[in-house]
Amino acid sequence: MLYSIGKFIFYLYFMIFRRVKVEGKENIPKKGPVLLYANHPSAWDMFLIGVFMPRRIHFMAKSELFRNPILGFLIKSLGAFPVSRGKGDVSSVRTVFKLLEEGKVVGIFPEGTRTPKKDPSKRKAGAAMMALYSKAPVLPVGVVWNNKIFSKVRIVFGEPFLMLPKEEGKHIPKEELIQLTDQIINKIYALIGQ
Repeated sequence: MLYSIGKFIFYLYFMIFRRVKVEGKENIPKKGPVLLYANHPSAWDMFLIGVFMPRRIHFMAKSELFRNPILGFLIKSLGAFPVSRGKGDVSSVRTVFKLLEEGKVVGIFPEGTRTPKKDPSKRKAGAAMMALYSKAPVLPVGVVWNNKIFSKVRIVFGEPFLMLPKEEGKHIPKEELIQLTDQIINKIYALIGQ
C-alpha cells in the first residue's frame, strides 16, 4: 500500500512540475525476471523510473541512503535494498538473484553512482556478471533531464536483450566483464542519443 501511495505522490510531482515524455513502454516485459539497467543523471532517477514503469522495481541503492531513518524507510518501502559499494557486497548480489528467481524486476545503475553524462571510468563489472549468470533479460533505460523545475524529462525503455557467455560454465575474467558492462552502458546511452 505504501508503494502505491508513494508512486502516486511522485507521479503527481512529475506530472505537475516536469514535462515527462515516455518512449518504448511496449518494450517492457509484462512478466518474468528483468534486470533494468539505467543511466543515473540525478538522485531522483529511482523515483522517476519507478513511477513510469508499470511493474514494481526493486532498486539496488547505496547503503549510505539507508542510514537516514526517514529516507531509508521510504526507499525500503518502495522496494529498494542496500549495496555496500566498492566492497564486493555478496549479500546484495544474492538479493538480486533471489528477486530474479521470484520473477521480479531489479533496477541497477551500472555506472555505480550518479553520472550527469557518460563516463566510462565509472562502470562496474558486476552489471555484466549479474546479467550473464542470472540469464535474465536486460531492459536498458535511458533518462534525460536536469534539475530545473518545469523542464522536459525523457525516459526511453529500450528493447530487452540477453547477455550470453562465450562459453557456458567458463570463468569470465574481470576485464571481459567490464567490456560487457561497457556494451550495456553503450546501449543505454544510444537510446538517448549520447
